Amino acid sequence: MKKIAIFVDVQNIYYTTRDTFKRQFNYREFWRRISKDGDIVTANAYAIGRADDQQIKFQDALKHIGFNVKLKPYIQRSDGSAKGDWDVGITLDVIEVAPEVDHVVLLSGDGDFDLLVEKVKNKYGLTVDVYGVKALTAGSLINCASCYYPITENMLL
Repeated sequence: MKKIAIFVDVQNIYYTTRDTFKRQFNYREFWRRISKDGDIVTANAYAIGRADDQQIKFQDALKHIGFNVKLKPYIQRSDGSAKGDWDVGITLDVIEVAPEVDHVVLLSGDGDFDLLVEKVKNKYGLTVDVYGVKALTAGSLINCASCYYPITENMLL
């Protein structure tokens, strides 16, 4: 059976589905779809840790589905901007698990991941599928993916 690793850029998926569809991504349905293709051996969801009840409920729901939720603190800068980026953490985790899996699934539209996708495809011979909101997914990421799946209405709550 094919070994699958899932990596979710939670903030990217949250904001792109909200801005485009005014709805949330259906992680339970996504898990069901991916699990039909093989054995999910790793599933990480990367989020920003804010101690509000709604976020905690959401993170608990992800854990219940089967995701390992990794949190980074929310940083509010003195100029009012915020920082909470998981690009390096996701990249390191993908590189670490790549020798142990057959297939990587990345939920993000962030073009910064195009180099990562190319690397694991070429170095490890992996299939790398990318899911993202089409209008807000970098063309470079779409082009380097083994297969790109646009998030559509039927993947939302």
